Amino acid sequence: MPNRYLADNFAPVHTELTAFDLPVTGNLPEHLDGRYLRNGPNPAEDLGPQHHWFLGQGMVHGVRIAGGRAEWYRNRWVKPQGEDHGPNTNVVQHAGKTLAIVESGPTPYELTFDLDTVGRCDFGGTLDFGGSQGYTAHPHADPVTGDLHAISYNWMRGTKVDYTVVGADGTVVKHAEIETGGMPMIHDCALTEHYVVVYDLPVTFDMGMVTDGVPRLARLTPRQQRDALGGNPMPEWIVDAVARGESVTNPAAPLPYSWDPDHVARIGLVPRDGDGSDVRWFEIDPCYIFHTLNAFESGTPGSPEVVLDAVRHPRMFATDYTGPNEGLASLVRFTLDLSSGKAREHRFDEHAQEFPRYDERLTGRPHRFGYAIGMVGAGFGDTVLKHDVVAGTTQSRRLGAGREAGEFCFVPDPGSDGEDHGVLMGYVHDRATDRSDLVLLDAQTLEHVAAVHLPGRVPTGFHGNWAPGAG
Repeated sequence: MPNRYLADNFAPVHTELTAFDLPVTGNLPEHLDGRYLRNGPNPAEDLGPQHHWFLGQGMVHGVRIAGGRAEWYRNRWVKPQGEDHGPNTNVVQHAGKTLAIVESGPTPYELTFDLDTVGRCDFGGTLDFGGSQGYTAHPHADPVTGDLHAISYNWMRGTKVDYTVVGADGTVVKHAEIETGGMPMIHDCALTEHYVVVYDLPVTFDMGMVTDGVPRLARLTPRQQRDALGGNPMPEWIVDAVARGESVTNPAAPLPYSWDPDHVARIGLVPRDGDGSDVRWFEIDPCYIFHTLNAFESGTPGSPEVVLDAVRHPRMFATDYTGPNEGLASLVRFTLDLSSGKAREHRFDEHAQEFPRYDERLTGRPHRFGYAIGMVGAGFGDTVLKHDVVAGTTQSRRLGAGREAGEFCFVPDPGSDGEDHGVLMGYVHDRATDRSDLVLLDAQTLEHVAAVHLPGRVPTGFHGNWAPGAG
C-alpha cells in the first residue's frame, strides 16, 4: 500500500524555486514588513511505505512582504551536516537569527534571510547539557522579556528532559533537568507568568522499534492488545501473527516512539524561578498532546489554578506508525487545581482540529480567541476555525472544495491592541491547479483579505511563523 505521506500534497517537491514580484489578489496590509516562513518534511528520495511523516529532510518556504507587495518567494532545503534527521518542523526568528528546528536530538540550524543554510546553531556554545545539544520544535517566547523558553527531550538523555531559557542575546541563560516517569515524546510545552508546563504522556521511547522493528503493542498478546486499546484491535496481520506465535517485524518503523498503555499521563508545573526538583505533577486521563493553544494562571489567592488549552488526541502511535491517525483530536481545557492537586478537563467543541494558534502577545496570560485548522481523518481539510473560549462558541470558514489549509498564524495589527485585530496567515493548496497560495484572512471575521499566488506547490507540512523586519 502506498504511503499517504509521500502522495498527493504530502509528496515532496524536487526543485528549489525563487520568484519575484508575486501576483496578489486582494490587498496586503501596508503595515506588514517581514517574511512568512514555514517548515516541513521534504525527503529528497522515496523512503518507502512505512516512512514516518515526521522524518525526512526539511524544507523552508518563505514569502517576503513589504509595502503592500509580495517581493519574493523562496523554498530551500535545510542542509544538515552529517545528520539524517534534520530540522524539518518549525522555523523561528530569535536574537536576529532565523532558526530551523526539530525535536529529539538534532541541533537547530541557522538560515540566512534568503533561507540558505548557514549551519548548526548551539546558541554561542551554551546549548550543551549531558553531552546533548538537542533542542525542541516548540519554544515559547515571553512577550515581556523576549526570552525563549523550551522543554527539550532526547532518548540519549534517558528519563531526563531539559528546561532551557534562551535570552534576548541568543545564549542559554537557564538550564534545569526534569525527571519524567519514562522517556516521553514531548512535542510542545506551555508558559504562564510563573510556570513552565511540561507534558509526560504515554507516547514513549520504544527500544524494540530500534532493535528489531517491533512496536511495543505488537509484542502483546491479542487480548492484551485489545485491552490496551480499549477494545480497538491491532491490524489483523499483527493479531494473526502473534496468535500463531510468529515474530512480528516492522523493519521500516524509523520513529522509535509508540503508545505505552502502562505510562501514567500527567501534566507538570515547574516554577520559572526554580529547578526540576520543584516540579509538581497532575494526573490526567490517558491521551496525547502535540500542541498547546495557551496557558495562564487563574483562580483566587486561596484557590489558585493553572488553565491550559490544548488539542487532545485520545492516543497516538498505537496502531498507525507512520503519522497521527488515532481518533478525533479536539480542543480541551485542563484546569490544574494547585490546592487539591487535581486536574479537570473540559472539551470545547466537536470539531476535529489541530495546529492551534493565538495572539502571542498574550503568551502566559488569559486569552479569549484561538484559531485552528479543521482535520478530515488523518488529513487536512479546507476549514479555518476561530474559537471564543470565553463565550464557548466556534466560528468556521470553508476555503473551498479541493483546497487544503495548513497552519495559520495570527499577525497583529500594530495599530491596535485588540486580541483579534490582525490577520491570519498560512499556505493553502489548490488541488485543481496543484499550486499554493499564501492566504490572509481577517482574524475578526475570517473573511478574505488577500492571497499571494506562488509559482509552485507547498507540500503539507508543519509550523509557520511571521518573522517581522527586513533582516
